[in-house]
Amino acid sequence: MTKGKKKKIDGSSTIALNKKAGHDYFIEQRLESGLVLEGWEVKSLRAGRLQLKESYVKILHGEGFLIGAHISALAAASTHVHPDPTRTRKLLLKRAELNRLIGLTERAGYTLVPTAMYWKHGRAKLEIGLAKGKKQHDKRATERDRDWQRDKERLFKTG
Repeated sequence: MTKGKKKKIDGSSTIALNKKAGHDYFIEQRLESGLVLEGWEVKSLRAGRLQLKESYVKILHGEGFLIGAHISALAAASTHVHPDPTRTRKLLLKRAELNRLIGLTERAGYTLVPTAMYWKHGRAKLEIGLAKGKKQHDKRATERDRDWQRDKERLFKTG
């Protein structure tokens, strides 16, 4: 018998994307981080009940935290659990990564924004973007370029 590759389960591994981060920031580098989650949060993530729109990452006392992410509790959650949908969640980062991020955010003026959350080997991972803020004219230029690309594709498609 030949060895076959394991089949992937159909469906996307992406839980949520933060499209607003790409609009408001120049994302220069992306990092992957784990999260400390409670049981009801994992069940809600499996149902896709996450919103990253207004969330951000902050480094406090030498540890990274995800602040403002909204994970809605399922109606079937246990009666003895009192879920807090916007609680602060600790990020699992290595010490060297944390030290580098502390230096970049404090000295170089970068911001840490969550860009996506996804499943990797059955564990929830958060993609963090090392970003600089866009000015209003930068946002307009990005939108103009996106419109031009869309029009160009439309022209090529029609002939």
